[in-house]
Amino acid sequence: MSATTLIRSALVVNEGRSVQADVLLRGGRIDRIAPEGIGSAAGAIEVEATGHWLLPGVIDDQVHFREPGLTHKDDIAHGSAAAVAGGVTSFMEMPNTQPQTLPQELLEEKYRLGAARSVANYSFYMGVGSTNLDEVLRTDPRTVCGLKAFLGSSTGDMVISDERVLDELFRKAHLLLAIHAEDDPTIKAELDKALARYGPDIPITEHPHIRSAEACFRSSSAAVERARTFGTRLHVLHISTARELALFDPGPLEGKRITAEACVHHLWFDDEAYRTLGARVKWNPAIKTAADREAIRNAVREGRIDVVATDHAPHTLEEKARPYTQCPSGGPLVQHSLVAMLELARQGVFTVEQVVEKLCHAPARMFAIGDRGHIREGYAADLVLVDPDAPWTVDRAGLEYKCGWSPFEGQRFHARVLRTWVNGHLAYADGRVRHEVRGERLRFDR
Repeated sequence: MSATTLIRSALVVNEGRSVQADVLLRGGRIDRIAPEGIGSAAGAIEVEATGHWLLPGVIDDQVHFREPGLTHKDDIAHGSAAAVAGGVTSFMEMPNTQPQTLPQELLEEKYRLGAARSVANYSFYMGVGSTNLDEVLRTDPRTVCGLKAFLGSSTGDMVISDERVLDELFRKAHLLLAIHAEDDPTIKAELDKALARYGPDIPITEHPHIRSAEACFRSSSAAVERARTFGTRLHVLHISTARELALFDPGPLEGKRITAEACVHHLWFDDEAYRTLGARVKWNPAIKTAADREAIRNAVREGRIDVVATDHAPHTLEEKARPYTQCPSGGPLVQHSLVAMLELARQGVFTVEQVVEKLCHAPARMFAIGDRGHIREGYAADLVLVDPDAPWTVDRAGLEYKCGWSPFEGQRFHARVLRTWVNGHLAYADGRVRHEVRGERLRFDR
């Protein structure tokens, strides 16, 4: 049983408003929110939060924790520890592990691993391949976050290119279908040009030209057209170009059948970062121009981008040091997504309320997680306490990542995560993850 906790005089940032209040946690739930204050609560642990912000726990709809099969890079224990250290209380993990999560039995095995090892709340996507549609349709919408299909190659070999298979998938998909959209023939043509010009020593600065804006638009526009034809509930992950944004409607999330996600790295970095950080900022889709970055930021503000996530996808530094064609794409981000977004808010890019909307509220509504993502009485006590003005610099000593590095090393942030509660349990405090805490399997009101 979680401890009864009274958080005093926090600035509660929730649903577009910021109000100073006392918040009482009891039995894993938010028992009471009292702007007028709470005199006392028998047996409660009291947390003085004057001058600090209390936010809903972040819900990250796209992480790769690499378990099973790739645990030299990351695993559920380390990934979830990094998550709670960064204020992320719930995650949704991808199927391109080894073996890939294509049969239902392997999906349920990942849930067993989550129950045994995850400090945060968890859900796992059911993977879609070219031959497993019958397995996909067995997925329970109430207990699984969604389906994941690769319409362009990334880690693993789950890419679907057969048009008939895609039509069948989009026609029959019975819950949210999340996609990685890049056009393989376009990428291959650009890679062949780079190999002809540079040989095997392709510079990392060529990455956004090889994994080009055209490759992204061709794939995402075809997917959106197909979703409109079949009425599919489509979610396009990690938008990286200005051109793609016209595919999505602005405004509130409610009622949308086609939604889009932006990732923190596409909001923070631009292609100049390749010159200083090299392969540490090699992601698929690639980080592109400053103009693309500004367009995506604006799309977050106007609602064409519905949620912000990380695509946390670690590799070892040894793997990242390989030549371009052998160097894997992806990097660790889940420990720093919230503070990076709050830094952008400090710079005036977003408001704090917009950050909370895109990281917390919108994922809960999009995936129909009925009792999380908001600070409301009766909801699960997934909360993060932040000091908005406690400058610090990212260094390796403070990382929870198994891979042991971060693209944010040396970056100075002003906001600091002080405490994270998962279902009322204190999962992170005073710079330490409480590894004995266990999250819960997410449930969906569908």
